[in-house]
Parts: sequence; structure tokens; C-alpha cells
Amino acid sequence: MINRHLRVVLAEDSVVLRDGMVELLRARGCEVAAAVGTAPELLAAVAEHRPDVAVVDIRMPPTHTDEGIRAAVEIRATAPGTGILVFSQHVETTWASRLFAHGASGIGYLLKERVARTSEFVEALHRVADGGAALDPEFVTQLMRGGRRSRVDTLSPREREVLELMAQGHSNRSIAGLLAVSERAVEKHVAAVFTKFGLRATDADNRRVKAVLAFLAESGA
Repeated sequence: MINRHLRVVLAEDSVVLRDGMVELLRARGCEVAAAVGTAPELLAAVAEHRPDVAVVDIRMPPTHTDEGIRAAVEIRATAPGTGILVFSQHVETTWASRLFAHGASGIGYLLKERVARTSEFVEALHRVADGGAALDPEFVTQLMRGGRRSRVDTLSPREREVLELMAQGHSNRSIAGLLAVSERAVEKHVAAVFTKFGLRATDADNRRVKAVLAFLAESGA
């Protein structure tokens, strides 16, 4: 629910942007438990406050390379109940793939320059907190262009489009609406993706998550 109270920890090394985001989130009814500027401070804040979501920039002190997303991977391992929303100007494919290694639920990756409205950002926070995914299409596209795509290359253009939307967290019904096709048509495309990825139906396996993870792993390897 978009009106659910959220406890947020924010990691952003730009003081101006960090302060602005704190004001924005509080104005939208979120509790900002901590706002920090380094990866170690982020890890400490998550351990102390156990937020619903951690908002993480990738490039943070001291090297301004990948400290933030490394910390996000650590949070994913040590505090799996905490949602992760990477909010950055950059796509870091290697560590992004590791972030998704144990499932796509509760993770978001948004590019700062492509968020047109504050409502989009807040909606993404709620989606991630509720166990969904919030992936910028440009992030998905860059991952696709970044590495080996053996199984992805076997997909038809429509199957690839459906898989991209799956990776962004859309349901079959939502995909049908976005593509202006029937839900049954989407189901057929999804089934084709499963077949081409060699994902067999079992009672225990979630093929949808496995397909997205395989897509992200092959694209970002």
C-alpha cells in the first residue's frame, strides 16, 4: 500500500542532495531513521535501525567507485528483510548482478536523471518495501548490452520485451496492459521464455524469478 509507513535509511554522499531527499521523504510520510554519507555508516545505520528500505548511491567515499553497491550486497546477505533501492547516476553491472544473486524481490535500481516525478521514487520505495522490484528500463537495457547473452539471444523481440518487463517487476496482467495484448498472449510469451531458458516446472521452483535472474546474470556477466 502506498500509504504504509516506511522507515528509511538513506546513503548519499552529496550533502545537498541528501538533505533534499530527507525533506522529500518526510513530506511524503516516510520516517528517515538515518541519512549518511559513507558505506560504513550505511551498514551501521541498517544494523541499528532495521529499516524497511535502504536507499543507496553506488559511488561513495573514499574511492567513489562501488562502495555503495558493495554495501548493498552485504545488507542483502546480513539483513535480507531490508529492501534495497539503488539510486544512482551509474549502472554497475558486476555488483548489480551479485545484488540479484539470491532473488529479485525487494530490490530496486533507479537512475537519478530518469526519475521524472517524486511520486515515482516514493512508489518505487513502497514497491521494494513490499517485496517487489523497481528496475529502470535503461538499467535493464545496459545490463543486456553488457555481456554474454547466449540464452537471451534466442528470444524473439516480443519475448525479450516481456522478459524486460518481468525484470522490472510487472505481473502478466500489467505487461498485457503495457503492450496492449491479451493476458493469454503474455502467458504464451512467458512460457516460451521458460522453455528457451530450460526452466522446467516443479512444485518448489519459482521459474519467473529464475528467468529474471538468468537474464540479469547473463546480461551483466
